[in-house]
Amino acid sequence: MKTVIIHGQNHKGSTCNIARSLAEKIGGELTEFFLPRDFGEFCAGCTICFKESETKCPHYQKLSPITAAIDEADVIILASPVYVYHATGQMKAFLDHYGWRWLIHRPEERMFKKQGVCISTAAGGGMKSTNKDMYHSLFFWGTAKIYKFGIGVAAIDWQSVSEKKKKKIDKATDSIARKIKKKYGRVKPGLKTKGWFFIMRLVQRSGWNEADVKYWKEKGWTGNKRPWKN
Repeated sequence: MKTVIIHGQNHKGSTCNIARSLAEKIGGELTEFFLPRDFGEFCAGCTICFKESETKCPHYQKLSPITAAIDEADVIILASPVYVYHATGQMKAFLDHYGWRWLIHRPEERMFKKQGVCISTAAGGGMKSTNKDMYHSLFFWGTAKIYKFGIGVAAIDWQSVSEKKKKKIDKATDSIARKIKKKYGRVKPGLKTKGWFFIMRLVQRSGWNEADVKYWKEKGWTGNKRPWKN
């Protein structure tokens, strides 16, 4: 099994330690990226990825190694500490670059067989809204199964987190890891994802964006083919 972690910060604090612990429990091959160290560009808002091709994005080459790792992974972990009740700016800037991959445009078919995890921590609160920031992208990429874990650690670094909190975290990551391994190789999207897919399928049968319409037709998705079927 291959896992990729996208860390929404450069430092290795509580969020990083939890994400790494989960990946270790899942087992297999791990690839990590830290933002903004490995990618720190802001979307230019040029819309060329929508209108023509993502390969024409001015940041395409810089983003390519992360895109390739996401495509090859079985499990995608998005991990961000809470910054003012939301994901970090660098995580948001990163996710902004994948608007073209949303269901309304040109989703990658391999996403419909992958599992994703959103992880967030804070000294206090804001984990729910932070995980939601990341969940939206995983969901609209077509990720088949998504787990969320957020916890207030009542500390500003991992060393200061109480043993009681760490035991709670350990129990939660054990549970998520078991579920991921159980579903490995046979995960399928739920009704919500399929519902959105069929709505977008109707949109693309007439469509307004030539690049998207062409993509869906080439995949056979406006006909009888489905990305979650072999």
